[in-house]
Amino acid sequence: MSKKILIIEDEDEYFFFYELMLENTDYTYRRATDGLQAFEMIKNEKPDLIILDLLLEQMAGETFLKQLKSDPAYVDIPIIIASSFSPRAYKSIFEIDPKLTFLEKPFTQERLLEELKAKLG
Repeated sequence: MSKKILIIEDEDEYFFFYELMLENTDYTYRRATDGLQAFEMIKNEKPDLIILDLLLEQMAGETFLKQLKSDPAYVDIPIIIASSFSPRAYKSIFEIDPKLTFLEKPFTQERLLEELKAKLG
């Protein structure tokens, strides 16, 4: 069974890159464009992993992360943060979940697939 990934990304061009990077892999993926939409999708079909952009319109990624990790039903979902900013700019998110992986945009397909394999097996 393929692993389900929820990509929370509001910029179409970045999502297009995810589509290219995940093409011809065993991963299935869905897209949410903001944190509110993502919560609805998570409730309906719990993903195996979330890729989260931190700069979102409706709900900031950090706020989304805090709410998600405060719910025992979702605390175990692994998360990869994808941001154009350095992880040093977001030190506080690692207090929410020290197991987060941070990928600084732009990143390569090889790097993304390496992290997905490490988190999902």
